[in-house]
Amino acid sequence: MSKKGVLLVNLGTPDSPSVANVRKYLNEFLMDKRVIDINPVLRALLVRGIIVPFRAPKSAKLYKAIWTEKGSPLLFHSVRQQELLQQALGKDYQVELAMRYQSPSIESALLRLKASGVGSIKVIPLFPQYASASTGSVMDKVMELVKNWLTIPNISFVNSFHDNELMIETFAEIAKNYQPASFDHILFSFHGLPQRQLRKSDHTGKYCLQAKNCCSRLSNANQFCYSAQSHHTARLIAKKLSIPEDNYTVCFQSRLGNDPWVKPYTSEIIEELAKKGAKRLLVFCPAFVADCLETVYEVSVEYFDEFKALGGEEVQLVESLNDHPIWIKALEKIVREESIVSNGAEVPNS
Repeated sequence: MSKKGVLLVNLGTPDSPSVANVRKYLNEFLMDKRVIDINPVLRALLVRGIIVPFRAPKSAKLYKAIWTEKGSPLLFHSVRQQELLQQALGKDYQVELAMRYQSPSIESALLRLKASGVGSIKVIPLFPQYASASTGSVMDKVMELVKNWLTIPNISFVNSFHDNELMIETFAEIAKNYQPASFDHILFSFHGLPQRQLRKSDHTGKYCLQAKNCCSRLSNANQFCYSAQSHHTARLIAKKLSIPEDNYTVCFQSRLGNDPWVKPYTSEIIEELAKKGAKRLLVFCPAFVADCLETVYEVSVEYFDEFKALGGEEVQLVESLNDHPIWIKALEKIVREESIVSNGAEVPNS
């Protein structure tokens, strides 16, 4: 009986913190039509003429600050997840790791699975909440690469796992190390997206951003909305830790450009909390399953410096899932689940 293939895909990282490698990474990342979803000619002019030339040297300095002997945190945590998941699944499965941008590539991982003769491939984009720019881009790339194979095995995709019970439990267990109740306020800071991408995910064209707090509760109308799924993830973690609703805020980080992005912005919430006298903040980043530049540096360094300059004292990051054993169990369950997975909800096959 042939093995079952599993493809884990995270976002990506430069091969090194050199300006040249960071420039190469940013070019591939930002030229993705799903990431900067504008006219292709304008995208090329914007990315190659403005963003990358100015951003690459600055980003290289940030990557150097977090680089370790093992390399990029995102990569070595992801490799560890692959190794532990392979151990958990055993010899009936072949687990490969890829990055949407740079190395190891999706193409190379798919070719390894193809060469080994797997009977099926389950693709797990490592983004808990669905977004066209992340999960959608992985799906798009996989389908682009396999469309010309003469024999295509059964391929399935995990759309999202924003409400996965074991993932929620893992974040809660990590947070308990910091005694959440002892902090003045708690932030659930998710990666940002342009508001236009939220609107595009609203197939009715009548719901998204039409009313205040339209994303605060997950419903059939906004089930594919990145912001709504983010709010739902935060609510489940808060419930698991018995955090009152008035003691946490859902916010969004990592803006790029001048267009409006999903609000509220993390930096603005930090400023508001400082003005109200908050001294100690606990920050979750539940859009990431592995620590990376956005968690290790943006939260732990940049947001801490901003908060301290405003009179705050502490910004404590709740580390990501990384190689936590409960998270590995979550991945194992996702892989072994033979039902159709749609939007994080398990629907048994008929």
